[in-house]
Amino acid sequence: MITYAIEKDLDVEEFKSVLIRSTLGERRPVDDHERMTRMVRNADIIVTARDNGLLVGVSRAISDHAFCNYLSDLAVDVKYQKAGIGKELIRRTKLETPDAKLILLAAPDAREYYPKINMNKFDYCFILDDIHQLK
Repeated sequence: MITYAIEKDLDVEEFKSVLIRSTLGERRPVDDHERMTRMVRNADIIVTARDNGLLVGVSRAISDHAFCNYLSDLAVDVKYQKAGIGKELIRRTKLETPDAKLILLAAPDAREYYPKINMNKFDYCFILDDIHQLK
């Protein structure tokens, strides 16, 4: 049975492990412990999914709790995918900020997932990775 909880003090190693087991670790700085620690400690909302204590899913969001809730990580262990865990993590994250829009950037392999759960797709998003890119 999967249990869900809000876990502000999520263990960084557990977080790293589920990112790797979900394949999201390929796009996260999992080898940089200090940065991973900041990612967990500075998140506003962390919702977890556990199977008998094992972390099998996580939603990590940054939010102003009024207008914008950015879902920066949605990771579900590949062994547990297609069981509704991701959708439930999103639902519980949204419940934490009901007035705010929930926004995310999809991982390449997950682009087809979000429309299936009735999330709207937008074609305009802009990313600045390096301050030196600005002209």
